[in-house]
Amino acid sequence: MTDQAVGAAEIPLLQAAELRHQGRAPALPFHVRGEDGTTITVLRLLRVLPGKRIVGEAQWRGRRVLAKLFVARRNSRHWERERQGIAALQAAGLPTPEVVCAGRIAGGGHFLLTGFLDGSRTLAERWSAVAALPAGAPPALEILQPACALLGRLHAAGLVQTDLHLGNFLEHGNELFLIDGDGIEHVAKGPTAQERQTLDNLALLVAQLPLAWESCLDVLATAYESEQDRLRPDRETLLRAVEDARAQRLTHFLGKTLRDCGQFAVRSTTSLFSAVVRTEKQRLAELLAYPDGAITRGQMLKDGNTSTVARVELGGRALVVKRYNLKSFRHALSRFWRPSRAWHSWVAGHRLAFYGIATPAPLAMLEERVGPLRRRAFLVTEFCPGESLMQRLSPDREPDVDEAAAILELFGALCRLRISHGDTKATNFIWHAGRLALIDLDAMVQHDSHAAFARDWRRDRLRFLRNWPAHSALYRWLDANLPEGG
Repeated sequence: MTDQAVGAAEIPLLQAAELRHQGRAPALPFHVRGEDGTTITVLRLLRVLPGKRIVGEAQWRGRRVLAKLFVARRNSRHWERERQGIAALQAAGLPTPEVVCAGRIAGGGHFLLTGFLDGSRTLAERWSAVAALPAGAPPALEILQPACALLGRLHAAGLVQTDLHLGNFLEHGNELFLIDGDGIEHVAKGPTAQERQTLDNLALLVAQLPLAWESCLDVLATAYESEQDRLRPDRETLLRAVEDARAQRLTHFLGKTLRDCGQFAVRSTTSLFSAVVRTEKQRLAELLAYPDGAITRGQMLKDGNTSTVARVELGGRALVVKRYNLKSFRHALSRFWRPSRAWHSWVAGHRLAFYGIATPAPLAMLEERVGPLRRRAFLVTEFCPGESLMQRLSPDREPDVDEAAAILELFGALCRLRISHGDTKATNFIWHAGRLALIDLDAMVQHDSHAAFARDWRRDRLRFLRNWPAHSALYRWLDANLPEGG
């Protein structure tokens, strides 16, 4: 027997029940067998929904394919939706990878194989390289306009993608494909229902962009209309739909930051609660096991009664570890039952990142606990290089063009979203790479009440102005240009 044959013989043959218990990283490679005797060899994982679905690069009859394995106990509905969705796209003449085989897995479960587009990448992968560019930047429009145009074609064909995001657009060569048939549905009957459903679907795509992209709605709508002439959304109506879609996505996303899921690893015991960005879990494992030690070894940035902050180097990467201290027994009692300031800052940081507002990426949060009672807490973020506005701005001059644009963009976004910071010292605004990053989010609030926001915004605005002398050129410029928020 050849070495190749021995290697093939050693690859395990797994059934759906076994794959359900393999977690997020099934050992590779592995075989699954269809009821017709066909063998699929999964070589590389692309996406895993633990206990439900596995997507990966595979070999089938000597051909390279994309394999979707449906392994949940009740999996037939999603498998059938995937097949029907792809069939609907093909019937409408829309570009989608061809189905080469579909069937049942021996012992339970289903599979669906499509052609593997070598060298392809999703628009989400492309977007990650340009996401920080200003709204309307040509490299970003080169990604968004074709996506909007293809979405227009989808809607003109009477279809919507209910799980719409840039990861479901696949670029291969010079062609853009729609993937994930499970989310493809026919629009409701009747012109009013169709108009509403397609408008909401377009809004769902736009709502995933940074807030500043609302200024480019007309450009995106023009691209959307370029491939069809029936669906022409009114700008104000589209804007309201985008706001509704964004609010729903934010609620869903912030909930994920505090529960175990594909994006976050969350652990809760009687002595500890931890939440970590899943891709950072291994890299941060040693630091999170003993965060006090990391602070001791790091460069001290602040050593106060209520918090201790240190810059830490980890694998050539600069991080910030912030410990929220309990300065007295009375202070500890006051914090026992409330979410910690680390918890609050963790959620606030992800809230700002969701909106595309610059802030050091929150990577992990820990709360020490005694049963339900909270004690000390820790927050780990990326380190934001640069200089604070206290260092950068001079009271005897107005901001230059780039500084002024960054200040007005940040304060305009906060005002538009009804977010108050709570501590607008100039040292909490870091100038980096032509943008302002907001730090120290312990007291940040996004208000539902306009009256409460107006009160806190006035306080934030006055505190920010007080960073510089009242009769200085900088103070006068800021007072004349910052949003009133009333």
